[in-house]
Amino acid sequence: MPELVFFSGTMDCGKSTLALQIEHNRSARGLQGMIFTRDDRAGEGKLSSRLGLVTDAVEAAEGFDFYGYLVAHLSKGGRCDYVIADEAQFLAPEQIDQLARVVDDLDLDVFAFGITTDFRSKLFPGSQRLVELADRVEVLQVEALCWCGARATHNARTVGGVMVVEGAQVVVGDVNQAPDEIGYEVLCRRHHRRRMTAATARAAALSPDVLPVEVADVSDRPSVRS
Repeated sequence: MPELVFFSGTMDCGKSTLALQIEHNRSARGLQGMIFTRDDRAGEGKLSSRLGLVTDAVEAAEGFDFYGYLVAHLSKGGRCDYVIADEAQFLAPEQIDQLARVVDDLDLDVFAFGITTDFRSKLFPGSQRLVELADRVEVLQVEALCWCGARATHNARTVGGVMVVEGAQVVVGDVNQAPDEIGYEVLCRRHHRRRMTAATARAAALSPDVLPVEVADVSDRPSVRS
């Protein structure tokens, strides 16, 4: 039976790489898929991985109708054996409903890839709807790591290396941005709560002690004899 599968994880855990791998494996078996994306780091109409892989895709902008697009494509004699939707966290809930309808009414597998929560640890509306509707939710097993070495579970937005917790939910950026640009960093829950990024942790390590402790000279103290 066709399925709606949601592959979720933090940034930098290989979601887009897996999407490209699924496309490669299925196309190598003679199947033809339709790839959609939204606000990819490589630009409009692209699905890209941080490993340097990139392929063309249909840009699913605001108001895009997945079901209508695929029905029109198939009605004109086009072929589609499966659907890949990357950056699915940016999609509107009604667009996720359309993807579910593609599975149920057109009998196509849909593989959606996205981040579950934003930089404030709040669910993206698209991801929330996917969790509600998906036949399966798969958490990627390639673990991204916090700067401390622990498993990264949260996405942090940074400006100048400093974590920020206010602003629009969607601001396109990437990990390893220049220090003066808006960027993102994956953190463990402990350091996300403390708003401690790699840059602020280094700054704290290099700063002098706030309360220096002086070692008292005990040579002049009277001795205590039993």
